[in-house]
Order: sequence, then structure tokens, then C-alpha cells
Amino acid sequence: MVSGAAAPVRVDWSRTYRIIRSIYPPIDLFEDIADPTDWDAITASDAKVNGAMNAAIGDLSKVPVARRVAGSGASWVMAPFVHCSTLRPGRFTDGSYGIYYAGDSEAVALAETIHHHQIRMADTAEEPGWTSDFRVLVGSVDHGLEDVDAVPGVRDPLHYRPSQIEGAALRAAGSDGVTWESVRHPGGRCIGAFWPDVVTIPVQGAHYMYHWDGTRVDRIWKHDTRELFDIA
Repeated sequence: MVSGAAAPVRVDWSRTYRIIRSIYPPIDLFEDIADPTDWDAITASDAKVNGAMNAAIGDLSKVPVARRVAGSGASWVMAPFVHCSTLRPGRFTDGSYGIYYAGDSEAVALAETIHHHQIRMADTAEEPGWTSDFRVLVGSVDHGLEDVDAVPGVRDPLHYRPSQIEGAALRAAGSDGVTWESVRHPGGRCIGAFWPDVVTIPVQGAHYMYHWDGTRVDRIWKHDTRELFDIA
């Protein structure tokens, strides 16, 4: 049940910033000229041969045909929806459905991803050193979303259950997504789009590498400018 504290707002940002691991390759089906209405038939045909395409594409049933996006860069938008998993929950989803998260600045995206990368590194007891490469995706948004800042518990720094409940209720009620003040970078804002067509297809921005000191990410390296930044 929706809490009633969420407020509909128009989010019009000329730039959105999302950061993902650089190891993920584009998914050919989303990038080529095939019509999204034909994707299910194409993947069904491939499954009869070897299923390799289906493994790369993920679960298309998670995204209605009318809400799919295609073309150059579309993989970056479609991927979080078709490769979602309950093993990888987020602030506004238990992982059973996907969300496209992004911030209103590169600083917000960095702060949010550094936090989550630290958790993953600690959970797997990784040795200190330079870890994965990350790429910045720069897009935009001009869409009606729900401002959830006033919903109790949604910005809790540790516990996501209240925000997951709110996210699921809003999505079920027909909302296209949420916006809130960043927990990891106060003053900045984040969005969570419930469907791929809520945001524009992004272009690639800067590349970063994060350094893990055994307990936290203490430095980041910006490949494009060869700059090293200490993380406070």
C-alpha cells in the first residue's frame, strides 16, 4: 500500500549520471535495428539453437514491449531491468524488478557507487588494491516521478525495507519512478526509474578506477584526465 507521503513532481534534468562496471559489454539485440516487438520471437528462435543469446539478454518478460528502448546505447538502459535479481536488491526494489538509478551530478553518482562497492568488497573480503574499472553514463530525464523524501524510512542509510515497500507499492500503482535526496551525497538528488523509457539513452562519459584499502575505497583514478582523487 502506498504511504500517501510521496508527492508527484516533474523531474527535468538536462544531465543524469549513472556509473556501472566497465566489464559489461553491449547487448547486440538492444543495439541493432530490430524492432522491440520482434525481440521475443528472435530470442525464442535462438533458444531452439543454443540459448546463448537468451543468457546475454536476460529476462525480456520483465519489460513490456511498449516500454522497451532500442538503438545505440540502449543496452545500458535495458540491462538493469532484464538482469535484475533478488540476490541484488536495491533501495527501492527487492530485486524482483529492475530500476535505473542515476544522480543529478557526477559527484552524486560517485558517492553512491563508492558506498555500494565498499560493501561488496567487504562482503567478499577482498585484498587491498585497485579494483574494477567503472564508466559514467550521461543521459537526461524529463518525466513525472514521485518525490519520496517525506516518506518515513526511505532514506535510512542502512535499512532498505521501508523504501523497498514504498517502491513496490508506487510501481504497482502505476508510478514511473521516484526521486529523493541522495543519502551518500547530501544536497544532491537521485532518481530511480521503474521503466527504461522514463530516461533518455545515455552516452558514455568518464572512466574511473576505485582503490580498495581493505576497509574502504580511499582513492579513485580518473582515466580520462589521469587525475587521482582522495576520498574523505
